[in-house]
Amino acid sequence: MNVVLRLMLWLIALAMVALPVVGVLGGWIGADRWPLARLRVHAPMAQVSAEQVQTILMPYAQVGYFAVDLQAAQDELEALPWVESAKVHKLWPDVLEVTLVEHQPLARWGDDRLLSVQGKLIAIPEGLDVSALPDLGGPDAQTEQVLELHAFASELFARSGQPLQRVRMDARGSWELRLAGDIDVVLGRHDARSRLQRFARVLPQLVAAQKAPIVRADLRYTNGFTLSWGEAKASVKQDRT
Repeated sequence: MNVVLRLMLWLIALAMVALPVVGVLGGWIGADRWPLARLRVHAPMAQVSAEQVQTILMPYAQVGYFAVDLQAAQDELEALPWVESAKVHKLWPDVLEVTLVEHQPLARWGDDRLLSVQGKLIAIPEGLDVSALPDLGGPDAQTEQVLELHAFASELFARSGQPLQRVRMDARGSWELRLAGDIDVVLGRHDARSRLQRFARVLPQLVAAQKAPIVRADLRYTNGFTLSWGEAKASVKQDRT
């Protein structure tokens, strides 16, 4: 027997041994003989239910240990509205292990979305009470800028005794705030922080000196602002440095 024939016979024998192993590992042979019977989830889930996770993973578990598509299962879990990230592993002989990280809501964003701690915008789930969250809004690309002004204004007006209720930026970059007592504050696009500081310094005296409530403050002036009082909305110019 020549060398070439011996080599061919050796390769055929090797293939006959290797193909069944590859078939099992690839899920082509006997995939249903090693079903994944147990699900282990590592996550304190507040918004995602165990039933949701089980419903998604059941079809993947049934194909068997060697055939399960971990990446596809992970992608499907991450498509859930409240899942920030997911990792799916398998443990011999029959365990499918999942690690989930949920979005943590940081603030309301507009009328129907939430801004998460991770900086992502997600739809508000039906029935979720979000009234205690800060009320923010603006262009989707400006979440960081809105958060920064909210933090600055919250501290500023907490000291003046008029807590902040809402911060909004419009599409042109113009700011509008609402303070406790439904006081609307218009800032415009420029020098937002310095204008807020100037207004916050005199706000307690303005509130104490007038019987009628302030309903609107327009701060779009270089050295002052205008106020509207009560139902009459009479405008009074206040010049401050």
